[in-house]
Amino acid sequence: MAVSTTAFNEGRTPQRGRPRDASRDEALRQAALEVMAEVGYRALTMDAVAARARAGKATIYRRWESKLDLVIDTCTQLATQNLAAPDTGSLAGDLREFLSSFAAFLSGPIGKAAQALVGELPHEPELATAFRETFLISQRDVLRGILDRAADRGELRADAPRGMAVEIAGAALIYRLMLTGDPLDEPFVEKVVEQVLLPLVHAQSGPRGDAD
Repeated sequence: MAVSTTAFNEGRTPQRGRPRDASRDEALRQAALEVMAEVGYRALTMDAVAARARAGKATIYRRWESKLDLVIDTCTQLATQNLAAPDTGSLAGDLREFLSSFAAFLSGPIGKAAQALVGELPHEPELATAFRETFLISQRDVLRGILDRAADRGELRADAPRGMAVEIAGAALIYRLMLTGDPLDEPFVEKVVEQVLLPLVHAQSGPRGDAD
């Protein structure tokens, strides 16, 4: 069944029947995340989500027509709720704050669900497209906004490879999460910011005064 990602990007999901209870929606999304973290996307079923949330399947189907709809909507909500854009007044501060919060986000229960989900993307084209158009684009947009504000403040080199910096920032965390299993802790975030991202794009060379 084809899914329109536009509706999800605008914060809408298929609605039928009585008005939606937002708190119930959140409980169902959380249940979906927990089940997906345990069994993966392919083995995720509406029955399992209903059992985890202590809800009837009809309650879920009134909100989402399929597990694909449910997972896409959950990704959209995660991006909206957890990817706040910091504005500390410095490039180093913004990068640190964003990557620290993103690392904490991925290190929690959601991280396991993310691993299960990302592992399925090559085999689920609709899910891959929707994931890119919701969660991934939201993460990139925050980082691009950080770099754009830094450019306005004169902190970026004129030839700074902004697209590459965005890719590296996300890839560094995902690599640890998915492959090495090493902790996404503050020392790691500090190294990514100080040894990789700032040297790549910063307008100054040598010690910086904005690294508080």
